[in-house]
Amino acid sequence: MSIDRARLGRYARAAWRWARLLAPKRTRTGVRVFYGHDLVPKEGEPVAGGTAKFQRLARRFPNRSTDFNLLYLGSTALPRDLEALLRLARRRGIKVVVNQDGVAYPGWAGDATAELNRRYRRALHAADHVLFQSRFSKESSDLFLGEPEGEWEILYNAVDVDQFTPAKNVPAEGPVLLLAGDQTQAYRLELALRTFARVLEVEPAAQLLVTGRLVSPVEPLIDELRVRDRVEFLGTYAQRDAPALIGRAHLLLHTKVKDPCPSAVIEAMACGLPVVYPASGGTIELVGDEAGIGVPHPESWERDEPPSPQALADAVSRALADRTVYAAAARKRAVERFALPPWLDRHAELFARLADN
Repeated sequence: MSIDRARLGRYARAAWRWARLLAPKRTRTGVRVFYGHDLVPKEGEPVAGGTAKFQRLARRFPNRSTDFNLLYLGSTALPRDLEALLRLARRRGIKVVVNQDGVAYPGWAGDATAELNRRYRRALHAADHVLFQSRFSKESSDLFLGEPEGEWEILYNAVDVDQFTPAKNVPAEGPVLLLAGDQTQAYRLELALRTFARVLEVEPAAQLLVTGRLVSPVEPLIDELRVRDRVEFLGTYAQRDAPALIGRAHLLLHTKVKDPCPSAVIEAMACGLPVVYPASGGTIELVGDEAGIGVPHPESWERDEPPSPQALADAVSRALADRTVYAAAARKRAVERFALPPWLDRHAELFARLADN
């Protein structure tokens, strides 16, 4: 029987950390942050969900797994030993900050909704301060998890606008559409492909780039739609490669409904890509009226019902017709609202205040 070396390594690191945590401590000053995980991806390495925020924060606040005085948790990357860490924090007076993204709801989580929300709720109600990633994040959290007991504010995700910049040479062929992130819900990829097939009817030279992990077989649908030669699957990618990848496209097609605060949307906007998306969730707050087109669709917590492929394809055509205007507005909005330095500065202010209390 083979040994899962990665899992064994995680267990070994956790055991070492807890041995250090339970040892007598010297009094130290200053902000020392632990993100709940022994390893934070190094700059440029692949990230997903909450680990992207840890990676950005670790630039200024390195991960301190054994002598921390502030525990920073991301709802999409909660540690396996969450309960033990929260008990330790309470016993030692360690402040807890939770970055709250989305919640589980029946439309996507089904029977797992209650169990997933149990962990989210546990972290949220243990927090001294909650950072909600959007107004939608706050509203959905209040509904499914209850209102936080500590302080809270809305702080949108951020992007390095010096790293994510418009391509110097816009692709000559196309138009090229990008479906970014991981395709962890089957409908997101299916909807993108069906939308793209309709785009091809009016833009025969169009191409679609698809990134990330796939959770469902795609070959039958590719053959049904006859788009095999026009779709490129790029797989997962490292953050260092993201700007060049985004620079290959003219428009971001974002198909997830009720997305709380998708970093892929902010990154694409920083690179000057208009966004076409289902008009729900926090994506509306990110894109606004000027950086893309949101397509209305039925909204329900019981079922995800995205827009029709034709409605999205029509929005793609409208966005491409005014792409220069949308592209400039997308870049401007990203720089003015979602740049990384103010996001880091706000964390620094918050951490300094909490560490002093």
